[in-house]
Amino acid sequence: MKKLLNDPADAVADSLAGFALAHADLVRLSPAPVFVVRAGGAVTGKVGLVSGGGSGHEPLHAGFVGDGMLDAAVPGAVFTSPTPDQILPAIQAADGGAGVLTIVKNYTGDVLNFETAVELAVEEGVEVASVLVNDDVAVEDSLYTAGRRGVAGTLAVEKVAGAAADRGADLAGVAAVAERVIANVRSMGVALAAPRVPHVGRPSFDLADDEIEVGIGIHGEPGRRRVPAADADAVTEMLLTPVADDLALARGERVLLFVNGMGGTPLSELYVVYGRARRLLEERGVTVSRSLVGNYVTSLEMQGASVTVLRLDDELEALWDAPVNTAALRW
Repeated sequence: MKKLLNDPADAVADSLAGFALAHADLVRLSPAPVFVVRAGGAVTGKVGLVSGGGSGHEPLHAGFVGDGMLDAAVPGAVFTSPTPDQILPAIQAADGGAGVLTIVKNYTGDVLNFETAVELAVEEGVEVASVLVNDDVAVEDSLYTAGRRGVAGTLAVEKVAGAAADRGADLAGVAAVAERVIANVRSMGVALAAPRVPHVGRPSFDLADDEIEVGIGIHGEPGRRRVPAADADAVTEMLLTPVADDLALARGERVLLFVNGMGGTPLSELYVVYGRARRLLEERGVTVSRSLVGNYVTSLEMQGASVTVLRLDDELEALWDAPVNTAALRW
């Protein structure tokens, strides 16, 4: 296994230190306990947004700290939930007096540890609400979760909720718009090759050269089914069709189409997937009014991609379009 690392045990700490140096205008790193917060700290009078989870999904979540998105992000070890003693001070650091919304992906460790931290924060006088992201249509249950997993749709939740907070919505309002995104976003992914966790040193699962894994999560866990490798159009249809069907998209609706790389797939290939996914939606009479393509919610160097569709209305579209200035997303 060849990686640009020093001691694999220090991989997360070394990466976060470099990230904080590269983006010192946007973020500040708390080294102990570990979390990332806006460089200027909490914004007085604004609802704070906190998310987090295992490392290895970069730029999620630390790359989305900044104006228009998160106020703090809490990274755990690779593919491992952060602990309550990390999450609690991140919530406190994000509190500008208007309360804090925690955005939690539906993985058992994340759910339990965020719940504990939220209870502790409330006991200390912080008003906190939470939402649970579960956009993955591939499985109902997996090794990591009860119910659907939270995957690339998390980005849409963080972006739209962050814009709502920036425009002055109260905690209940920010939580409500986040729940609307969760109700209207779906994702599904495919792996061409598995990732290698630095301290493990071997693939998370085995795939033959002529196989792909359809319906994978973002922790290297296996998917819905293993099938023979196929061309990009066929694979894209395997991803887009269950997503669109689960949303029950109707002719005349408009959507955000987000094609996400898992870390090891060239951008040129992601655009091939995007082109086919867009044509499939247009054949259903659905208008793609907003697009995003790139590596945003990754699984280390996993080769593969996911397709996310968010049903839009005027308000969600305006919140998506609202200014954002983070290390990984800005307009």
